[in-house]
Amino acid sequence: MYQEFGLFIAGNWERGATTATVISPVTETPLGDVTTATAADSKRAINAAASALAPLRAMGGFARADAMHRIADEMTARGDEAALMISTETGKPLAQAGREWVLSVDQFRWYAEEARRIYGRVVESRVPGGRFEITKEAVGIVGAFTAWNFPASLPARKIAPALAAGCPVVLRPSSQTPGVAMVMVDCIRAGGLPDGAMNLVVGSTADTYGPIMADPRVRKVSLTGSTRVGQQMIRDAAETVKKVSMELGGNAPCIIFDDADLGAALDACVPSKFGNAGQVCVTPDRFFVHDSLHDTFVAEFAKRAAALTLGDGLDDDVEMGPLINAGRMTEVDAIVQEAVAAGAKLETGGQRAAGFNVGHFYEPTVLSNVTDDMRVFADENFGPIAAISRFSGDDEVWARANASTMGLSAYAFTRSPERARRAAATLKAGMVGINSFALAASEAPFGGTNYSGLGREGGSEGIEDYLDTKLLQIVF
Repeated sequence: MYQEFGLFIAGNWERGATTATVISPVTETPLGDVTTATAADSKRAINAAASALAPLRAMGGFARADAMHRIADEMTARGDEAALMISTETGKPLAQAGREWVLSVDQFRWYAEEARRIYGRVVESRVPGGRFEITKEAVGIVGAFTAWNFPASLPARKIAPALAAGCPVVLRPSSQTPGVAMVMVDCIRAGGLPDGAMNLVVGSTADTYGPIMADPRVRKVSLTGSTRVGQQMIRDAAETVKKVSMELGGNAPCIIFDDADLGAALDACVPSKFGNAGQVCVTPDRFFVHDSLHDTFVAEFAKRAAALTLGDGLDDDVEMGPLINAGRMTEVDAIVQEAVAAGAKLETGGQRAAGFNVGHFYEPTVLSNVTDDMRVFADENFGPIAAISRFSGDDEVWARANASTMGLSAYAFTRSPERARRAAATLKAGMVGINSFALAASEAPFGGTNYSGLGREGGSEGIEDYLDTKLLQIVF
């Protein structure tokens, strides 16, 4: 499955002496072996990126834009191959995998155009005859680290703005889903960028993360991962004063007000909660439902959850695939059992899915009577668990929704424009959805506050993290 790929360094695929086995979350059997990097390989990738820095900058924004459109064209042509790889490695339904790849292509299209719009400005100086010129320059080599839950869109969000800004990239994708990133990098070859502009290494923390973080030539690192890993990366980046951007964990509240359209709320909440088996950082974790709608919402949510079809994402009728590995399934089950023991009511699910002797399949689970101090509410559950609690007043729910160290996303369902505006102003999150979960788009800035991260990916804001500002004073 991975024979044509490997490490990608200085414009070439390489097969190394060491390998790692990728395991299917559906069958628990090997998908294949991927070449892994040694520390020396990672250093060669950084050297290649350093060699590409000057020619990539010298291309200029318009030439880089043309190259990125060629990359997007190649990605579009290989869409079926990529969707198959995404579904095979993660187990997510093929339709979801296809949408993810399309969104990834869109990142390259969007940032191709942003490459043409890296603007500076001129400011009048107080010095007679003088003026200030403010310009933007590529920050330098970028180290990109991505998670397994969205193995195409997460790399694309980092690679596209970096290349648009003129920054060579060393990508280290998750070793659980490396093939998707390899397909993307192979598509990048079609762009005609300088050799070394794009590099990929897979391997252990010591052999990949270590050399990238230690090298002072790497001027920026970008991570999508857990808050714990992000905190460590920030500490490590301080040694060489690297610029950092972090898309970390979430624990999103979802408020169902008494004036919400209940049917529309359920139509949105159920597929959002159980998409990718709940392994989504922006998925709603904490449902706060008004007393007047609570019982009906819980009953209908549980009914719809129980009706979801589980299985291999490559099967046409499957609506939810497996968790990524056995450890995740064990953790999800522990969170559910702990909540039930503390007094939560199990409405549906709560165990390994019946009929699956292999694969990491866990039933879509709905819990009611959840209290704020239970781990299922207090921490990100990152699984197919809908935890529901009731509320009676607006002031109460604002306070409870904001009682988290996380601040990635938050949601509210209401027919009231006034409530919608108050939600946007009051909820502590980098992104707020009103009657919608559609937050991830290439044209919109994606990211959080507090322990959920630093910086933004997407939108015109996304390229700023890959640029340095230079001031020039000119006097004539």
